[in-house]
Amino acid sequence: MKNAPQSPSEGLSERPSENPPEEAPAAWRGLPSWLLTQTAHHAHRLVTDAFSAAGARGYHYRLLATLAEFGPSSQAGLSRRTGIHVSDTVGALNELADRELIERAPDPADRRRNVISLTGEGERQLRRLEKPLAEAQDELLAPLSPEERRRFTDYLSRVLDHHNRR
Repeated sequence: MKNAPQSPSEGLSERPSENPPEEAPAAWRGLPSWLLTQTAHHAHRLVTDAFSAAGARGYHYRLLATLAEFGPSSQAGLSRRTGIHVSDTVGALNELADRELIERAPDPADRRRNVISLTGEGERQLRRLEKPLAEAQDELLAPLSPEERRRFTDYLSRVLDHHNRR
């Protein structure tokens, strides 16, 4: 078989295919790593489509939400908090600044760096993005009851927290 994994774990953490197999082999179709990867692919598509329809990107939401929660920050600080690479952070901030959703101002303590702040329009854009994001979450978790969604999210958080502490 062309492009088939040679062992149950080979290729399971790679980027999901746009065309997942019709029926995955039993040796790996029930593995949590495979299931998480495939589900993450669907989650990414749903959220990307929702933000795109609202004229935004995931990076925009992450940056705006971080500024709303933590207040003004340097570009490097935003990169660290959001997990977005510094060069991608700068590009996304440029897009947000062009739309007047953020402001850049020299840091009074260090004129070599900028402090990024959320504008009133940025706050409104963040609120507008919350609805399509919530709808994408609902679509992703449609087969689960509200209690199952809460438990599922708790389990995923626990697994992620464990690996983030390592």
